[in-house]
Amino acid sequence: MRRIYFFAPLLAFFAFILLTSSLRATKAQNSVAPKSVAYGATEQDVLKEINLARTHPAEYAAYLEQLRPYFVGKELRQPGKPALMTEEGVAALEEAIRFLRSAKPVPAYSMSLGMSSGARELVKDQGATGATGHRGADGSFCEQRAKRFGSWTDPIGEDIAYGNDTARDRVIAWLIDDGVANRGHRARLFNTSYKVVGVACGDHKMGGMCVITFAGGFSDRPAAAQTKGGNKTVVPASAKRF
Repeated sequence: MRRIYFFAPLLAFFAFILLTSSLRATKAQNSVAPKSVAYGATEQDVLKEINLARTHPAEYAAYLEQLRPYFVGKELRQPGKPALMTEEGVAALEEAIRFLRSAKPVPAYSMSLGMSSGARELVKDQGATGATGHRGADGSFCEQRAKRFGSWTDPIGEDIAYGNDTARDRVIAWLIDDGVANRGHRARLFNTSYKVVGVACGDHKMGGMCVITFAGGFSDRPAAAQTKGGNKTVVPASAKRF
């Protein structure tokens, strides 16, 4: 079965890299994971901001509107922060505000500890090596990492953010999706086919990183049967990347 990965461009808007992947299907039951790996305040803040945008999009637009006065051409000049050169300027901001003002609320994501465990493996890997991207040092992608802790239900995908921005800044950047023609990050945040997420954040040479894995559902494998990281994964030659 062919897998398709989507690699998004560097988002200069908030000085961190956003990457996403859309991956193949498998059969599984939908549930919340038991004991895998705990998630902390940073992960909870990221989930809280995503769910706030999903459940109250019109109200969330107000946070984006606060950025209007700080645009000078395509440059964003927020007080106390380095100036950032965007690709689209205020036009992308205005388009995102219109989207949020007209969007219908969608259900909140639930957090899966098993999926968070899979995401944590990439954070540990890249935090130690300074690498970036969806592929782990062992060749794994998010579906293999999640499978070590249970079974996911189609669809499955992954976002990675590098940098030390706040949870709100990260979500605002995804919503604006500056320089991303199809607004894929925003679409993923509001995709009703995704029901659960795994979130893991940690140290990285770029100031920090957060990995968010999305799935239609997740069923945890018993702790005794969970496989350890380091399994070699062979990526089919037919896998297509963008």
